[in-house]
Order: sequence, then C-alpha cells, then structure tokens
Amino acid sequence: MSTAPSSAGKLYLVVGYDGSPPAVRALDSAVSLLHGRDGRIDVTYVAHMTPGETMSAAAIVEMEEIFDEMERDLRKQADGQLSGREERWRFARRSGQIAEQLAAAAAEVPNAGPEDTVVLVVGSSSQAVHRMIGSVAVSLARHAPVPLVIVP
Repeated sequence: MSTAPSSAGKLYLVVGYDGSPPAVRALDSAVSLLHGRDGRIDVTYVAHMTPGETMSAAAIVEMEEIFDEMERDLRKQADGQLSGREERWRFARRSGQIAEQLAAAAAEVPNAGPEDTVVLVVGSSSQAVHRMIGSVAVSLARHAPVPLVIVP
C-alpha cells in the first residue's frame, strides 16, 4: 500500500476528540498522516446526551452548559496539542449519537471536492464494556462513509 500523497487532491482528516488518551493518540496520528500533504485536520467533539438526561428541561439546560464548557476546554486542549506541530486545523462541535455524528462530519467536510480524500481518525477504546456492547470505533468500522483509521 502506497503512502505517497496524491497530487490530485487534498487530505481531510476528521478526528473524533473528547480529550481522552485514545483521542489524544488519534490527533497525534492525524498530525503524522497530514505531514507533507496538502489538507486539514477537523477536530470534532460530539456532545452526547443519554436518554435519562433528556427527560427534563432543567437537565437539558444543565447539560448544554456543561457541553459548552467542555467544548471550550477541548478546543484549548487541542490547540495546545497541535501548537507548533500543525496549524491547518479547525474545531467543530456536533450533538447526537457519537458514531453517527462523526460519520456525518466526514461526509460533510467543507471545501472537500471529488478529487480530495476524507478520512475518519478515531482512538480505540480499551474499556471492557466497549468490547462487549461495541464502541464508537466498531460502529464506524461498520458504517463509516469514508476510510477509517482506528488508532490503538
């Protein structure tokens, strides 16, 4: 398999980012993948409410405030992680089911043309519960609309 950059288009990397160690490794990997290529990293945080949190209007308001704070913190963390290493990036927040929203973000990359390549980059989970019921990475492996890189 060739890793030479295509001269035809840009490389857009959509990275699922929640600040966890797997997400940090995924973002580091995206920096390596983009090195020497034309393109951009889209750092994407998905705010996800559990069914219990959507039962009350007060809980929804509280969760939105928490998500706003998390977005600020994650944007700052990503900026620190990328500072001096990669300047071609943007941060986006989406809401909903994590795998579905990451797939949608990859399908909707702004400025990506038919000659460009879009790749999803996510960290793998080492949590036992994810091995039993499935993780975001497993769900994306089954349903991603673009190539997927799962970083261990």
